[in-house]
Amino acid sequence: MTKIYIVYYSTWGHVATLAEEIKKGADSVDGVEATIWQVAETLPEDVLGKMRAAAKKDHPVITGKQLADADGILFGFPSRFGMMAAQMKALFDSTGGLWSRQALAGKPAGFFFALGTQGGGQEETALTAVSQLAHHAMVFVPIGSTFGARMFDMDEVMCCSPYGACTFSGADGRSRKPSEVELQMAEHQGKYFAAIAKKLKMGAVGV
Repeated sequence: MTKIYIVYYSTWGHVATLAEEIKKGADSVDGVEATIWQVAETLPEDVLGKMRAAAKKDHPVITGKQLADADGILFGFPSRFGMMAAQMKALFDSTGGLWSRQALAGKPAGFFFALGTQGGGQEETALTAVSQLAHHAMVFVPIGSTFGARMFDMDEVMCCSPYGACTFSGADGRSRKPSEVELQMAEHQGKYFAAIAKKLKMGAVGV
């Protein structure tokens, strides 16, 4: 089996929702096993309460060293001023041991994310995150325009990025939920990424 890890951090539930749609797509690929993980929270409960953060989903919390067990990883996070949320960065900061022995080198990886507004750093968030993959020699797998014509539909506000599935949450972080087309794109990303990860693993076994 090709093991896909969907690793996310979510404050108000938007990224968690995308993660579950991505899993649907990945699970539709024969020979793939997708698992959803969340990263550890770094904010105290009283702060989360004041933020009116969503309750955590019942997904296991991953540690940095567990990333090495996956054949491919999709990382999901909200954007914070054009960068990944600190909670996800904390996970990457814990992977020094994996880096020193190149345990993640050659593994495919990608991103999905949530933004507050249309000017929330859609491309910048993905591009700044790529630096984490580069240092681990991971293979960045964007989805480009493979989702098709819906990506270019101007009839509705939607967050459809060639870098990865995404959604807008509203400037307050809560007022807007992922739209149907954003959910469909997340499912597409899961299927597309899983197929590539499977091919890479089969090729490595063949070698």
